[in-house]
Amino acid sequence: MSVEIRHITKLFGKQKALDEVSFTVERGEVVGFLGPNGAGKSTLMKIITGYLPASAGEVLVNGCKVQANSTNLKQEIGYLPENNPLYADLYVKEFLEISAGFYRLPNKKQRVTEMIGLTRLEREQHKKIGALSKGYRQRVGLAQALIHNPQVLILDEPTTGLDPNQIDEIRALIREISREKTVILSSHIMQEIEAVCSRAVIINLGKLVADGEIGQLKSGVIGQRQVVVAGFDRPVTRAELLQIGGVADAQPEAGNWLLKAASEEDIRPALFRFAVDSGRILLTLHEKQQNLENVFRKLTRS
Repeated sequence: MSVEIRHITKLFGKQKALDEVSFTVERGEVVGFLGPNGAGKSTLMKIITGYLPASAGEVLVNGCKVQANSTNLKQEIGYLPENNPLYADLYVKEFLEISAGFYRLPNKKQRVTEMIGLTRLEREQHKKIGALSKGYRQRVGLAQALIHNPQVLILDEPTTGLDPNQIDEIRALIREISREKTVILSSHIMQEIEAVCSRAVIINLGKLVADGEIGQLKSGVIGQRQVVVAGFDRPVTRAELLQIGGVADAQPEAGNWLLKAASEEDIRPALFRFAVDSGRILLTLHEKQQNLENVFRKLTRS
């Protein structure tokens, strides 16, 4: 089930929280949604789920428009908000049974048992939610978001405040869930996105600034200039390299050359042609992978 975000704009008074944001998430994709605090991530997630109306634009789930009163469509969406709202005085199993009742599931008890197993809450199911650690409360929130078997899962900062072991457990659970569902995962933790997602969408100040596979973002193909490491069998001068079409800069690095592209086009074909024309052999030619955190900083620097 695909999700299409089309030209979403959201105004709070005179402040524009989102400005013409558009992207699509295909069935089975796990997309990371990145941005600084205040960039508009949570606002957009609330619009996608139908909890908040957009000022302009539309969200389509499987071709159908999401609206505040589209109850049937909302049944296809599961949502775990950043501040996971749970009833601390209820027992885990009791809470999930009540949640299942909201959706009028015919197999309520069976579904609750399945969710307890999926989120590994067997030992905690007879405890009050208020007595659980934050990691287990997140598991309860995930179980609630999944209780009606939605095809689209929206997770807003699902590992905030968890310890390293709890983070690993929640990430593993998300990867397991994502085998059968479309997942949009919001986070400002780069390692989280790399660990769970194959693609990232980055917004800054309400605008979309990058959208692509994690490898593309790190290599500089999207949103910034490509950086390539090249090495030749015979010496080459910086002046020669700067004559290659598309090369903006060339600096020596550990016996090779670090070449920066002048545009967003891939400069490796031009480097290969240069080697052939000059009678040289390319011993090294690869894109320099950047840290996703550095890419994020460059794209979101105000």
